Amino acid sequence: MKTIFFFLIMLGIIAALVKGEPQLVMTALVESSNAAVTRCFTLLGILSVWLGIAKIAEKSGFLKSCSKFLHPLLRRLFPSIPRGHPALDYITMNVSANLFGFGSAATPFGLKAMKELQKLNGHAKDASEAMCTFLAINTSNITLIPTTMVAMRASLGSARPEAIVISSLFASSISTFCAVFLDLFMRRRQKKL
Repeated sequence: MKTIFFFLIMLGIIAALVKGEPQLVMTALVESSNAAVTRCFTLLGILSVWLGIAKIAEKSGFLKSCSKFLHPLLRRLFPSIPRGHPALDYITMNVSANLFGFGSAATPFGLKAMKELQKLNGHAKDASEAMCTFLAINTSNITLIPTTMVAMRASLGSARPEAIVISSLFASSISTFCAVFLDLFMRRRQKKL
């Protein structure tokens, strides 16, 4: 990726030199840098609020109560995890946090879940079925409120930054359904081999 960006930047500089307007490169560089820093600070403020809300949701037990709701469903997706094992608790907390768009709050739960799943895996070099399923669900997770996108749209001056919520919910639902379907399909196919 670094190489691609390097060639694109060099191509732009060469084009400006050939055109005889090298000052355009410097102007674009300064303006783009200024816009990037401004957007980062705007986004930092908005995300700080959302991460604060995520921490409150975690500490107040809201995510835990959502986990109780999701636990029976996830139990069926992860039949190899023994009942009462902490891996399933971490998975449900991760999915609950991602469901509400608290990706940063979900990450520690996801890492702990993978660590617990690795313990169940017997320290094998290959990923277990449960690890693959968790990765598929975590990567394509259904998101009710895409907080980062809403924050980004708000920072760029969108008249309706929340307008993306329904389409995002639809897209993330389809992607999660496809991920779970393909995971189950591959599991069954693997068992037949």
